[in-house]
Amino acid sequence: MTIVSAIIFMAERFWQVELPSEGEGIGMGHGKTVVVMGVCGVGKSLVAERLSQALGLAMVEADDFHSPSNKAKMSKGLALTDADRMPWLDAVIHAARTGCLEAGGVVVACSSLRRIYRDRLRGGLKDCLFIHLTGEAGLIEARLQSRKNHFVGANLLFSQLSVLESLEADEAGFALDISLSADEVVEKALEELRATCGTACNDASAHEGVQSMKGRNSC
Repeated sequence: MTIVSAIIFMAERFWQVELPSEGEGIGMGHGKTVVVMGVCGVGKSLVAERLSQALGLAMVEADDFHSPSNKAKMSKGLALTDADRMPWLDAVIHAARTGCLEAGGVVVACSSLRRIYRDRLRGGLKDCLFIHLTGEAGLIEARLQSRKNHFVGANLLFSQLSVLESLEADEAGFALDISLSADEVVEKALEELRATCGTACNDASAHEGVQSMKGRNSC
């Protein structure tokens, strides 16, 4: 085989490679997919960011993929409908799939309030594991009232709590109490991930990553 024909052969093989289709092989098989869920104000973004850094994974902030109309509704204190949320979840799935392909795994900060929303994510991101951040309504409300420059405020908290569906027994994941400090929440999350994922999450770099982030913003 000449050099030219070898190049042509390799190029043809390259273009025959297919990216995984929706819901096919993305997740624990090709990379970890961890979703940090919960109502507004529990600290999803902060915990997801720290976990992504500690584990060396990509991060997706689901709020970034809301449509302008969704953001306008929420800024007025209006709850989103299922029809509002499904296209948004599809956009989050697309971004998370890209993160999996580029970084070998992804951590997603996404409310995932209802089972049907989590099923939607699982349909596009196989083997999702959910970390549900929970806390007393008063604590969450106080944090939301102190939050600045975000389109979701305290006026949406109780509508979200009213529709929140906790993880069911057949859903992979666990809950963590946000009354702990952010450092403790991340440490406990990593402990649970190590127990769930085994050696895939049990490396020294994860521990070192958390140690380097200690002392930053509270959850």
